[in-house]
Amino acid sequence: MPLVNLVKIPIQTIDLSPGSHLLIENVTWDQYETLLEDLGEARHIPRINYCDGTLELMAPLPAHERPHRIIAYIITAILDAQGRAWEDFGATTFKKPKRAGLEPDTCFYIQHAEQVRNLMRMDTDVDPPPDLAIEADVTSKTTLDAYAILQVPEVWIYDHGKLTIYLLRENKYESGAMSLVFPDLSIADWIPQLVVQAFARGTSTMLRDLRQQLQQGKLSL
Repeated sequence: MPLVNLVKIPIQTIDLSPGSHLLIENVTWDQYETLLEDLGEARHIPRINYCDGTLELMAPLPAHERPHRIIAYIITAILDAQGRAWEDFGATTFKKPKRAGLEPDTCFYIQHAEQVRNLMRMDTDVDPPPDLAIEADVTSKTTLDAYAILQVPEVWIYDHGKLTIYLLRENKYESGAMSLVFPDLSIADWIPQLVVQAFARGTSTMLRDLRQQLQQGKLSL
């Protein structure tokens, strides 16, 4: 969709069809904050992101939602098998005042799990960013820019059966072959295969088999 002006179109009148997204330029931080407040939790626009004056409104399809949830299940299964702490913060809104506001598809605290386990609200001036964020079928050109502003060290993007790992280096993301969270696993190859299995055999069946493999120390497919 073309860029539009927030002043000309009342935000409450925008009704996005599933699978579409809308970019609105020249939006101030105060307008973004007011929008979130006005729409509240029971909003008809599922996701709202902001980065350096550009507002993005998105209405994901089920095909968008399912892969990142499956990947989240896989992550927790691996972390549990490794005996590691984790906290799933889902699509929590993270903000860097005046610069960026972002709702990940899914995000996790792992290295910093103990530090955030009791938090009900995030303050990015004090609290650490998520250790890992997952996005599915990203069409936005501002998403990684917002993540960089928020200083999220690792972002996975799953798009059309391929997983790309992005690592933050000197405030910019570079694609890498290995994950910082799972340095001993071929995550970029492994995750897409497991997602395919979930769709073919059912998510619960895939997860049961995965947990059994992990318990037996068999990490190869």
